[in-house]
Amino acid sequence: IIVSHGTLKIYRMETLLRHLTRGNALVFIIILGIGGSFQNGFHVTVISSPSPYIWSFINSSWIGRYEETPPAQTVKLLWSAIVSLYAVGGLLGSMSVRCIAGRFGRKRAMIWNNVVNIVAAVIMFTSRGANSFEMILIARFLFGFTAGLGVNIHAIYLGESSPKKIRGMVTLTSATFLSIGKLSGQFFGLREILGREDSWNILLCVSTCFSVVQLLTLPFFPEAPRYLLIEKGNAEACKKALQSLWGRGEYKLEMTEMVLEQAAIKGETSKTLLELLRDRSVRWQLITMVVVYGCIQFSGITAISVFSFDIFKEAGIPLDKIRYVTLGIGVSEVLTSITCGLLIESVGRRALLWGGFGAMSAIMILITITLNLKDYSFWIPYSTVGLIFLFVIFYGGGPAGVLPSLTHEIFIQSCRPAAFVFTGILRWLGFSVLGLVFPFLIGLLKSVCFVLFACMCLLASFYIFFYLPETKGKTLLEISEEFKNITLCENPLSVDKSLETKL
Repeated sequence: IIVSHGTLKIYRMETLLRHLTRGNALVFIIILGIGGSFQNGFHVTVISSPSPYIWSFINSSWIGRYEETPPAQTVKLLWSAIVSLYAVGGLLGSMSVRCIAGRFGRKRAMIWNNVVNIVAAVIMFTSRGANSFEMILIARFLFGFTAGLGVNIHAIYLGESSPKKIRGMVTLTSATFLSIGKLSGQFFGLREILGREDSWNILLCVSTCFSVVQLLTLPFFPEAPRYLLIEKGNAEACKKALQSLWGRGEYKLEMTEMVLEQAAIKGETSKTLLELLRDRSVRWQLITMVVVYGCIQFSGITAISVFSFDIFKEAGIPLDKIRYVTLGIGVSEVLTSITCGLLIESVGRRALLWGGFGAMSAIMILITITLNLKDYSFWIPYSTVGLIFLFVIFYGGGPAGVLPSLTHEIFIQSCRPAAFVFTGILRWLGFSVLGLVFPFLIGLLKSVCFVLFACMCLLASFYIFFYLPETKGKTLLEISEEFKNITLCENPLSVDKSLETKL
């Protein structure tokens, strides 16, 4: 049985590789990733390394301009603005995805997003020579805007380009590139690489090199097939796009599914966010997004990513070792995300989600205990580090890996752009709120704040286990029907007519 199970795994991997290499899909996924979610992951982690040098630059810039030392509160306010403007830009970028992706298409939207990213890098790179902290503020806002827009277009583009059999694995790569971006930000921020005072402006521009690569290569790839057929009504272009990405074939099954979805929405144009929120037929989908995204933001993973230095310092880890510990966490998140990609089509979305959240809840309780017992023995702080590694592994192999696929699958074509606006708002608002609140939480509650994170993870686990339907191997219309059949106290929350799923 063990041998046959191992053989089955190898067979699945070989089948997957054949799918990806028959056409240009593998190269397409890589090119899309380095200019998409990779950018967001990089900028989330890279800002922590040069922070003391940017503080120093603000001081020297102020003195050179006004010939007096700036008040400490002014420098702190400017630094807070540099950090928070990235989130503000990300929020606005997410809110604009429906408008930009609908007007320009998925491919052209990504290309123009790269142009803005390059402009931001030029501003950031020249800020040091110009002795202007205002240019850092502008660049950080633009970096945030391109990250917010790019993450959403990346996920939409992937989902609308992938066949049903491997849709989960393909869309999951957006989470993998997010993890690789985080790891890259930590790596390039090492003192031995670019984490020095004379190169902080170069460090903050490194990810733009990958944007340039995408800008030069993406025009040679096709537009999203689902967008071409359902929104543009161009069946011939859709077929050519599928053949370019996935190799020769007629793709009748995939195109039939798209035609059915096109007929179901009856020529309806892409919904606005307000129309989506008013639509009772997608009420359970919206509730699911609120619960899952909200619980992810307040699960503790954002706190670990952004405030890892403070957490490890609180745990008692030597200061000169902390940077390398955080780098190890980044490596584990990348490896787990890749593993999740190999499992998602066999295990399913639900099991990975509720199991991941459940394990994260238990680990957060254990972290709380070890933080309170850190002075009793020398090994306890290191057990805290081990638990944080486990937490990141279950996060990467569960919620982080499954979420891009789930967000794409539970909304049909007319609702999807507005849904990504909605989830983008949830993501960036949560990121902003936690960024403001967590320093005060850890100062006030110390390790007890991790109990709050454990409760949020447990809430998500229960909701997913009892309410979320499995989406593996189903068409988008079948998934929509499953959500319509969810009942709360024996009464369906959605009362609108169901979409027809048969010819």
